Amino acid sequence: MSVLLDFPRVIFAVSFVALWLSEWIAASVRMRRRKLEEDDRDDFNLIAAATLTLLGLIIGFSFSMAISRYDQRKSYEEAEANAIGTEYVRADLLPGQDAAKLRALLGNYLDQRILFYKTRDERALQQIDAATAQLQTDLWSAVLAPAVSQPTPLIALAVSGMNDVLNSQGYTQAAWWNRIPAAAWGLMVAIAICSNLLIGYGVRRSRTNSLLFLVLPLVVSISFLLIADIDSPRRGIIRVRPQNLESLSQSLRAR
Repeated sequence: MSVLLDFPRVIFAVSFVALWLSEWIAASVRMRRRKLEEDDRDDFNLIAAATLTLLGLIIGFSFSMAISRYDQRKSYEEAEANAIGTEYVRADLLPGQDAAKLRALLGNYLDQRILFYKTRDERALQQIDAATAQLQTDLWSAVLAPAVSQPTPLIALAVSGMNDVLNSQGYTQAAWWNRIPAAAWGLMVAIAICSNLLIGYGVRRSRTNSLLFLVLPLVVSISFLLIADIDSPRRGIIRVRPQNLESLSQSLRAR
């Protein structure tokens, strides 16, 4: 289930087929049994309406969860750009040779962070993570050496800025791992299937109703697609663009 959540289009296709089959199976079962009496239909309509209302609420809450996680990823991208830009300026507080080395490392680190946001290939992502980890080690060493040899308040400020750079990457990674739990998806799908079973069992069979059978599965599947797309930070169509990091990269190159 967790692997499936990384492919929103597959979720749309699977959910649409599963929900449509639920309606069709329920309608087939009803055709083989007695029809609903009018008194029973009133109770049935009440249960179906309550189930559909519950499904709508759960879809709404799940969409809100996905949006909040998307906004969090955007905020941390901005925080990363601010941290790297601030540390690039604070490099002037270090001795000349150390400052030049730190700026070069920050430029390479910035390129890797932009690639982290843009790549969709898992192998490329592993290489980016490895390069990022190595650059973080080099960056820390670049500010640690002058801090040990000349422990002044100004150099301590540069060390503090580097700490923010390293921490911001950790916060970003945690935000990208923060997804809607698979158990929540399972419960939402279960309620959607129950709703379609009720609709299929209660609808009177006709050619028009056969076409109407497609409406609810299609609408619910589109909702699942939208939620999964926003919640998937790397595979979805709606993704966080590293616009702040790219803007910072352009400004640093202009210098």
